Amino acid sequence: MSHMTDAEPSLQRDRSLKGDPHIIVAMSGGVDSSVAAALLLEQGYSVAGMFMKNWEEADDEQYCSASQDLADATAVCHTLGIKLHTVNFSSEYWDRVFEHFLKEYQAGRTPNPDILCNKEIKFRAFLDYAKHLGADKIATGHYARILQDQAQWQLHKARDLNKDQSYFLYTLNQQQLAQSLFPLGHYHKPEIRKMAESLGFINYAKKDSTGICFIGERKFRTFLQQYLPAKPGDIVTDTGCVIGQHEGLMYYTLGQRKGIGLGGVAGYPEAPWFVLAKDLSKNRLVVGQGESHPLLLSKALLCRDLHWISGELPGKSYACQAKTRYRQPDQTCQLALAESPYHRVDFDNDQRAVTPGQAIVFYQDSQCLGGATIDVVMA
Repeated sequence: MSHMTDAEPSLQRDRSLKGDPHIIVAMSGGVDSSVAAALLLEQGYSVAGMFMKNWEEADDEQYCSASQDLADATAVCHTLGIKLHTVNFSSEYWDRVFEHFLKEYQAGRTPNPDILCNKEIKFRAFLDYAKHLGADKIATGHYARILQDQAQWQLHKARDLNKDQSYFLYTLNQQQLAQSLFPLGHYHKPEIRKMAESLGFINYAKKDSTGICFIGERKFRTFLQQYLPAKPGDIVTDTGCVIGQHEGLMYYTLGQRKGIGLGGVAGYPEAPWFVLAKDLSKNRLVVGQGESHPLLLSKALLCRDLHWISGELPGKSYACQAKTRYRQPDQTCQLALAESPYHRVDFDNDQRAVTPGQAIVFYQDSQCLGGATIDVVMA
């Protein structure tokens, strides 16, 4: 018999915390974390905010909104009557997230720094610092749910599947889930904006942040050129014909259509071109026509660095669902565990543009089970 507990939006406060529980909320200056703080106050918690600076802007304020974000977080905390702490995790971010990001691009892969940021900064550096300040738990504005089944903590998709962020949280473990709260997991985004407006928050209509946090609004290529030298080379078809020049393999990802730099190519149909592969040994970008080109489709992959949220891996063969990119519908698959660092995943249906370096995240219905890094794509 299951003992699953799942708080409703009327939200009772966490009964595992005695006395006057103190929660520190990661305040980004955005509407989600602002409402998360308000909801926790409404539930009777003692609440404070924490603004994290994770990147040194170097007078590049036209691209980075850190100063405006801090001003917005400060205004919201003033409205709520709570203290706002500030902390600089720039060195931790560089060492634990950005250096890995660069290495992956150098190796021809496409990393997901948001997943690593959650693992190393928000649920490690921030959690440790918040505990040092006396917090019982931390909270964030993520759209996901934490449930408890007997002694086991589980990560589940948000009620608002359009905003669900469990994909980016698959690296969390039992200890981190036990010490975290996701107040927005039961709500839909329009509800959150209405709450923010009714509370008089200055940021109620603020645009959601998108893209990689440390790049801001600037062009990705311009940013990356500051850290990695570009190596131009040939753009070739899948039969090896040279049809153009690329600006550097690191600027392209599998399945990409826009930004390749190919217009009409003599001798070929007037149809869009897609990135099919990166030939690192010859520094060639392989392209083809057709959104479902055979070279873009695969039914299996090898993954590494498998993390299972429960802490206990399933049997050697496990049937579940998975996503190989954010917002992808769940795909039925079979996970085969191996003794080596690499585990195999076989899908029931063809998958398009599965990309090495990205994450494959496993689900059983609404429950996020864990995930791994995609290493090799197989036909």
